[in-house]
Amino acid sequence: MKTLKVSISDIEYNKFGIKKDELSFTDFIDMVSRELTRQNLEKCVELAEKHGLSKMTMDEITEEVKAVRRDAKSRH
Repeated sequence: MKTLKVSISDIEYNKFGIKKDELSFTDFIDMVSRELTRQNLEKCVELAEKHGLSKMTMDEITEEVKAVRRDAKSRH
């Protein structure tokens, strides 16, 4: 097994809730993936609010999706 040394700031260490000084690579990837997912979700919510999409009902969203699919089919 190989060992990889990664430096992390105290702020990041606390932000990620790291409890020990050694992690498996799988645990590290899971931790980073969760953070990236959280950040992407925040961006999606921000964009939805910016463009007024956050006020759409599920029925309106469904109709939008159907319209886009219909348009894509008609182009092919």
